[in-house]
Amino acid sequence: MCAGPAPLYRWCVSARARILLFGLAGALVLAGGLCAASVGGVTGEVLTIVLISAGLAGALLLVFLEIGLEEERDLVREQQRRRAREQRIRGRGRLPRLPRRPRRPS
Repeated sequence: MCAGPAPLYRWCVSARARILLFGLAGALVLAGGLCAASVGGVTGEVLTIVLISAGLAGALLLVFLEIGLEEERDLVREQQRRRAREQRIRGRGRLPRLPRRPRRPS
């Protein structure tokens, strides 16, 4: 069900999975902070940088995913409204009026 047109993509990543992924990103940042406090030397610094960077990058990617999914939902709603409007117009027996271009001055 995940392969195919874009509107089906929404169901590939459930809301529960997104919440868990945000929690995982936060846990990585916290783990990086704990490593900074508990592990000394270069190893601690490297672990801190890697864990905090991975957590913040993951959170940023998830924010972009949420924005994209919201835009996709809006697009689907707009298409549904447009289809419903076209069906109402067809049901009346007349075609939709095209917008007129302004007349050129003489």
